Amino acid sequence: MLQNEKGTWAFKTLFTSSFKHQQITEEAILQTTTEVCRTRAIRQGKDFVPPSVLTVESVTKACSSPESAKGFKQAISQINHGNAWVDFWHVFHREYHFDSERFLEGRDLITKGVEAVKAAAQQKNYETARDRLGKALHTLQDFYSHSNWVELGNQFPYSNLIRPDSKIKNIAEQATCRSCDGGNCLNNILENIISEKKLTSGYFGLSKPSGKCSHGNLGDASSLLNPRGGINKDEKTSSHGHLHDKAANMAIAATRELLEDIRGVLGDSDFLRLMGFSQNSVLCFVIDTTGSMGDDIEEVQRVTSYIIDSKKGTANEPLEYILVPFNDPDFGPLFRTTNADKFKQQINALRARGGGDLPELCLSGLQLALTGSPPKTEIFVFTDASAKDIELLNTVKALIEKTKSVVTFMLTNAFGTRRKRSDEPNQGQRVSNRMSNPVNEIYVDLALASGGQAIEVTKETLPQATSIIVDTSATTLVTVFQAVRNPGKVEKFSFIVDTSLKNLTIYITGNSPVFNITSPSGNSQSSNELSGQLGLVERVGNFYTVRLTVIDLVGIWNINISSLQSYSIKVIGQSDIDFLFTFIELSESAHSGYSELSGRPTANSNVTLFLTMVGGDTVIPTQVALLYAFGSQTINGTLEHVTGGDYLVTMTNVPTGEFVVRVMGEKSSLRSSNNIFQRQSVTQFRASSVVITAQIDNEWEPGKTLSIPFTVSHDGSNELLNIIARNDREFVTEFPSTMRIESGSSGNGTVNITAPTATLSGTEVTLTIEATTPDGGDFNYAVLRLTVVAPITDFTPPVCEIVSINANCTSNCSLSSWELTANITDGNGTGIMSLTVRQGLGNLNTSTMLGDGGVNVTLAHYRASCCSQEMELVAVDGAGNVGTCSKSISSCSAAGSHTGVE
Repeated sequence: MLQNEKGTWAFKTLFTSSFKHQQITEEAILQTTTEVCRTRAIRQGKDFVPPSVLTVESVTKACSSPESAKGFKQAISQINHGNAWVDFWHVFHREYHFDSERFLEGRDLITKGVEAVKAAAQQKNYETARDRLGKALHTLQDFYSHSNWVELGNQFPYSNLIRPDSKIKNIAEQATCRSCDGGNCLNNILENIISEKKLTSGYFGLSKPSGKCSHGNLGDASSLLNPRGGINKDEKTSSHGHLHDKAANMAIAATRELLEDIRGVLGDSDFLRLMGFSQNSVLCFVIDTTGSMGDDIEEVQRVTSYIIDSKKGTANEPLEYILVPFNDPDFGPLFRTTNADKFKQQINALRARGGGDLPELCLSGLQLALTGSPPKTEIFVFTDASAKDIELLNTVKALIEKTKSVVTFMLTNAFGTRRKRSDEPNQGQRVSNRMSNPVNEIYVDLALASGGQAIEVTKETLPQATSIIVDTSATTLVTVFQAVRNPGKVEKFSFIVDTSLKNLTIYITGNSPVFNITSPSGNSQSSNELSGQLGLVERVGNFYTVRLTVIDLVGIWNINISSLQSYSIKVIGQSDIDFLFTFIELSESAHSGYSELSGRPTANSNVTLFLTMVGGDTVIPTQVALLYAFGSQTINGTLEHVTGGDYLVTMTNVPTGEFVVRVMGEKSSLRSSNNIFQRQSVTQFRASSVVITAQIDNEWEPGKTLSIPFTVSHDGSNELLNIIARNDREFVTEFPSTMRIESGSSGNGTVNITAPTATLSGTEVTLTIEATTPDGGDFNYAVLRLTVVAPITDFTPPVCEIVSINANCTSNCSLSSWELTANITDGNGTGIMSLTVRQGLGNLNTSTMLGDGGVNVTLAHYRASCCSQEMELVAVDGAGNVGTCSKSISSCSAAGSHTGVE
């Protein structure tokens, strides 16, 4: 059910016809990304056609990366979630909104946030960087709505807000406002404040200094005190709502300025990765390297080479590769690279050695992969051993739910193994269980929880099963339908295929299930027909792949399965239509903020989803439901449009067991029964009667201890809950091991985590705090991404001095050239770390010399054709400060020569 769009608040987060933080942020990101792609195209000698209307889809298409639309949308959503978080957790903290003239404190929040963004992004920790970016942007954007910067007649953003070495000038120390004339607040700021360019912002709360302006509007008690009224521009109906659009456009420009600063540090390629380009194209392997895994490792090496070689230069080429080896007693380290050749070398260097009769540290390796990979990564685990580190089961489940990554296990111990273990069933048991080995139950459990597969094969048949890795490394992959039945039963399943879907594939996992597939046209094919009217059926071990080859896929498909043993079905394809979602908690204050849940939703209560549609503004959801993972029951939600492709979905109840999310909808431009689409999440979620809350919004320094308070409550009888806190870096962590919770109350605890002195700045630490009932039947968690940031004392950007220009341009620019030399220095700072050409088609050569006072000088020599008359260099020092050096020779491009410095 889709309700009408609401209109209440603006420059906040939800429900309004005025500018919201989401729109301001997205517009700035679209504009900046378009400029990045334009610059890259010109540098590569390619044409660039900017979109007439900026959308996620039009920008990725113009950037020659349409397959990145989903990743781009997800990155923008992550940044916006961080932005909304501020209004949830810090609604009354004035420095976060520049209220009450808290200019210095607000500027410090922005600059420290940007430091964390740069440090995290330089370490490729993009999820943390996006979260911190969103939080910093909220404060920056509020400055233009809550201060009088716009009223002072300024036409450009206040750059000092993002420069920690600059001063916030001319803050008003006197009275600033008079009372509004009734509802008219057009002239409530005093004339001398305007003429003297004094900076002020509205006070918010129960009191304010004499003569100071108030924020104004609903919820601000200070606006009832003299001087009455307010100056905020949050929405068009605000006290200064006549300036709302101007303030919003100024906030967009300021957001762009901050993004350009980050772009300068990262460079264009990594900036695009921060924005989610090609984010979904990740190849991740977790591999058992003990003695009996030689054949498995060889197969991983083979399939890796095949994927890299066959997809190189195509849209399906993985943009990132991740490898985590494990055995016993070791696991890791995680190897992560964007270089395919380096990944090949790393994979080919793996050797099977050691081991014995003991299980291996599989879950430790998987935990490392889940925390070190982007969200929604397809992770493939290869092993022929049971898991020794079973105590990590809940931690791994928590990470699967939080990251929504899909884990598929390649298990080569189905009929037996070269390693005989005391915990293995005997030969008779293996025969009676057909292909299933009881020691694999934990892997089956985790595969189902993530929406992956637990594929049991022999070592000899493993190569037949690895085709799933090739399938799932495709871009724009979506899940149309998924179901699990445990125990199995005879059942008919239906799913809808829309016109956007292609390369439809059906996976069925189970011990010899009998199935029949029927197309919308009535044609059918059974499981024993390897080649039939609908496609090709491949079987290896307990894993069936049905590749549909029929041309007309659109309509309702049916699958009939007859099996009393457990089985799963998954239908995937390629499409530009999909959805993203996260569970959230809405703010109950006047500000319309929200916060992502860091754990499971609460049982026996409402649950709210923040839903983002992918595929363009014409993709409209009509029904969102929670489906029982092991049954056919559904709980439908109520949709409320927020903005663009964003919706809030409210469920009045939540399933008692595992559940997934299904979205039905249609393209508004092609309304017909044949264009209804169906998409489904694959991660299984579960509500919990345990509630655990923990939040942290600051970084900590190497060698320091960070204290994280948390709260636990339990909807039930008095309980002594077990508490565990783990992190993926093995940093020393202290926490209470138990917590007694009285019925109807909560308990408080603290986790202390210490970062070693040698920790690199930008290091990301994933901390999982778990609370479990005594019987182990229920648990909840809080997953927090923390960042270690070394203190920065160098705030001065590099300086560029152009030494000489020599232009000898003729009427035929292609036959002449110009050159420039410049000295780039960083004074006594951290030194020049990089110098790159942002604009211009010339060649740059650099060298270093020792200048006056022992300061290192980077000598830059730039040479270009006279057809490329614009040049801009970007210099970055070790502290992430950015300096630029630009020149145009357009004035001297005619025949003749020009030398000198301008």
